[in-house]
Amino acid sequence: MADNLELFCCSICLDLMKDPVTTACGHSYCMGCIKESWDQDNLKGVYSCPQCRQTFSPRPTLKRNTVLAEVVENLKTADFQGTPPAHCYAEPEDVECDVCERKKLKAVKSCLVCLASYCETHLQPHYHVPPLKKHKLVNALTDLQEKICPNHDKLLEVYCRTDQQCICYQCTMDEHKGHDTVSAAAERTEKQHQLGETQGEGKQRAQMREKELQELRHAVDAMKESSWVAVDDFERMCTMHILSYIRSNERRRSEVKELVRALEKAGVSQAEGLLEQLEQEVTELKRRDSELEQLSHIEDHIHFLQSFDSLCDPPGPKAFPSSFEAVKKFVSEQKERMKNICKEETDKMWNCLERNMLTKPSSPSMQVDSTRSTFLNDYRSMEVDPNTACATLSLSNRNKDISWSDKAQAYSDHPERFTYYHQALCKVGLAETCYWEVEWSGGIVDVAVSYRGISRKGWGNDCCFGHNDQSWSLVCSPSSCSFWHNNNNKTKIPVPRSSRVGVYLDHKAGTLSFYSVSDTMTLLHRVQTIFTEPLYPGFGVDLGSSLKICHLPA
Repeated sequence: MADNLELFCCSICLDLMKDPVTTACGHSYCMGCIKESWDQDNLKGVYSCPQCRQTFSPRPTLKRNTVLAEVVENLKTADFQGTPPAHCYAEPEDVECDVCERKKLKAVKSCLVCLASYCETHLQPHYHVPPLKKHKLVNALTDLQEKICPNHDKLLEVYCRTDQQCICYQCTMDEHKGHDTVSAAAERTEKQHQLGETQGEGKQRAQMREKELQELRHAVDAMKESSWVAVDDFERMCTMHILSYIRSNERRRSEVKELVRALEKAGVSQAEGLLEQLEQEVTELKRRDSELEQLSHIEDHIHFLQSFDSLCDPPGPKAFPSSFEAVKKFVSEQKERMKNICKEETDKMWNCLERNMLTKPSSPSMQVDSTRSTFLNDYRSMEVDPNTACATLSLSNRNKDISWSDKAQAYSDHPERFTYYHQALCKVGLAETCYWEVEWSGGIVDVAVSYRGISRKGWGNDCCFGHNDQSWSLVCSPSSCSFWHNNNNKTKIPVPRSSRVGVYLDHKAGTLSFYSVSDTMTLLHRVQTIFTEPLYPGFGVDLGSSLKICHLPA
């Protein structure tokens, strides 16, 4: 029965019949609906059925169809009338059907001629009744009354270009007489083109702002990274090479670190305001683009025209506290200032240390040995293992020349590679008596030996030559030398007489000696210990330095 519910609906009001009556032709209606129809549409005392058009004269006396009334009532009380699913009923945010008398169903279409909204059931006459088929149907509108002229209660179908507003046809003959007017459809066509241009401009502007946003973010990230690198390098220099001096100057050390952090904070603070505003503008532009896209698909010309001006008026550019380029430049300048401060402070410490060292007497441990030829008898040719070299080291001349590079080398990943310190080991471990020489230039270099098990990953002491029990290192600079083992620097050595250093290893005897090589052999430092496994020659090269393994004649 639910599938044939239309049998119990009045064809006039399209709802379940109330007080049903049946005419002589057999069609049934609500008593109120048929009486109202005959009261309005009678012609010289002739009355007709709204469905089959059979005429009656005189006007029939209508009586309640008790059987049909009982069936309809049973349908209502038993809720057997094919209750629509819950989602068909209108919610507060939905458009209600204007015809439903009981619980309102959700409207699916609005008629711009009837100026009413209909659910699926009450919309059917617009699909089947010839005069209604010509009506203009659009998706259900919540603001249907806004399509009616407030002065004449007529449908808005004309656009006045003079006053830039939607009007009805009667308005063109009254207050808008003589104005530049066109149909709403014609104006929609023209402004649809403008809408496309506005969308394109908005998207282009959003892309530009997103590009600026990414550039500024990258600049800020680079500045933050530079801050950490500057402080780390400064700490490493202090710890590795001038530890004793820095211990007496902890205050200045802290001040430098705080100054670098303050520069970083200032750069971030300057950029954060602009970053936030750029993000807000990009979000706003994307929201407007979405609204414009929705507007372009609206079927109703009047709604389109009424919404066009407010949505297509592009927002003005944001008044940023300072221009994008100025902020970006400031952030880059902060980055360079951090680098320069750390470099200047390091240079000051080296100069001060150099003055202190020059005032001290020569170390009594320095000895002269003029028999270099005896060392050459134990000469051992060697080369760096590329698999151990840090990416900041550039190797050449068959891996015998080593220099610091400001660009990472294209080395493949390898478990034996040093990842932080600018270091490398030779290929072959030594467990006998051996001698080799290196020549260096520039800033700071490490001439070391190490067990193979030294750590390679990270920046801890366990990876740095001389700062663990796995390695022994002579650190050379233009102003001084020092010897390191197990993170202890017990020996301060005056500047070598030449830039060539000789290393003599007697593994079995447990001696490791470093010499300054010129016309004579000057002992710089000697270690006496017990070596438990083969030793690998190693080298470290810092910024601006280079080192080469010397080839000695047989």
